[in-house]
Amino acid sequence: MRTPMTAVEIAEGLEKLKGWKADDDRSLTRELKFADHNEAIGFVVRVAMAAEVLDHHPDLRIVYNRVELVLSTHDAGGVTAKDFDLAQRINGLLRP
Repeated sequence: MRTPMTAVEIAEGLEKLKGWKADDDRSLTRELKFADHNEAIGFVVRVAMAAEVLDHHPDLRIVYNRVELVLSTHDAGGVTAKDFDLAQRINGLLRP
């Protein structure tokens, strides 16, 4: 079992992670808007493949062209380095 990060550690990590925020220090969240539904679904498929490689799976919500991501290490009961690793990979999937 991993140890959850403290609020200070999460805040420090978020300073280096564009677009993400903490939700009560229990998860990292980000909302993205795409041109249309197909673009949103394509992004989610890429996220799913990255998550599988890391064996760490986000909570996803898709509403037409909007994707909401929630990262938390459930067995640790909060945010861990694993969540930051996945968030960085997800950011890398975004097209400039």
